[in-house]
Amino acid sequence: MVQGAVARQLGASQVDDPASPVARFGPDRPLVMDCGVALAPWQIAYQTYGELNAARSNAVLVCHALTGDQHVANPHPVTGKPGWWETMVGPGRPIDTDRFFVICANVVGGCMGTTGPASLNPATGKPWGIDFPVVTIRDMVRAQAMLVDHLGIDTLFCVAGGSMGGMQVLQWAASYPERVFSAMPIAAAAIHSAQNIAFHEVGRQAVMADPDWRHGRYLEEGVKPAKGLAVARMGAHITYLSEKALHRKFGRRLQDREAPTFSFDADFQVESYLRYQGEAFVERFDANSYLYVTRAMDYFDLAADHGGVLANAFRGTKTRFCVASFTSDWLFPTSGSRAVVHALNAAGASVSFVEIESDKGHDAFLLDEPELFATTGGFLAAAARARGL
Repeated sequence: MVQGAVARQLGASQVDDPASPVARFGPDRPLVMDCGVALAPWQIAYQTYGELNAARSNAVLVCHALTGDQHVANPHPVTGKPGWWETMVGPGRPIDTDRFFVICANVVGGCMGTTGPASLNPATGKPWGIDFPVVTIRDMVRAQAMLVDHLGIDTLFCVAGGSMGGMQVLQWAASYPERVFSAMPIAAAAIHSAQNIAFHEVGRQAVMADPDWRHGRYLEEGVKPAKGLAVARMGAHITYLSEKALHRKFGRRLQDREAPTFSFDADFQVESYLRYQGEAFVERFDANSYLYVTRAMDYFDLAADHGGVLANAFRGTKTRFCVASFTSDWLFPTSGSRAVVHALNAAGASVSFVEIESDKGHDAFLLDEPELFATTGGFLAAAARARGL
């Protein structure tokens, strides 16, 4: 309980003054959002790794997924756990920090230092709560573009990310094609499916059904909808895995007992695992941020922004693409990646595609997958040669 209280305090401390660099933008530099709001003042928290070369041509932007943040390759300041993509980012890794200058920013609407619903609303002096304007993937990318400008970088050597991060990659390529030399959308799609919207709605309803949600005003009232957010996380976490992965890890094995208890305790290992995932998530993530970021994914439909034709989003692009999917990913199945590849081919873009055999489900992009490392490492090496790096 003491450890949980300490973690909650650490998590709250990251909202406005995070343990990472922050770029702050005043009233003269608002973030113009799709919902029609000009957000100002606002800030974006980020981490960097490696060195920017003299030509400023070796910058790689890594975009995080739904529950990620800027701590891609360093210990997390709240949990102490390793960075969420240390399998891919670091010295000698495919995104090699000995060679590239890597940037990762917390998304708008997040809760690790970038302005979001837990941040103070300057007009009221209280947390925004659900008065915060609704965020889209394109808003997240606009904010990142302003950060890249702030860092004095004109073009990015690569933009890379998985899941919601892959959505941001696709949005970057569509919104700023002249600024993206290469792009790696992994385990992603150009549209959020009805099934995925449905999963997100169940999670949001779990949060809002918690009596401690208090119509989004829980921070003002000194409580937290921990149970609702934990249930939302448990449900979502199931979608990140495959049936084979669940069976391999847990099967029907009992948790620290010889026989069923004939109760509603966590008899099975899989139950105990999901409860742990839910409880750990609550310590580092804001419930309202979960509502906002899931909604941003739901609204994502790149073709709809380009006359209903996905190829129009990439027409005339010179960006090089590497698209990757996983055979057991039922949250973002290969069909979504193939649709992106077909659109890129129709637009005349340079694209390579790989479907990786894996039984680890959607989370495979975060795990030890040698074929992913070989594919992305090879793609980046070839792109670096073409870039003259």
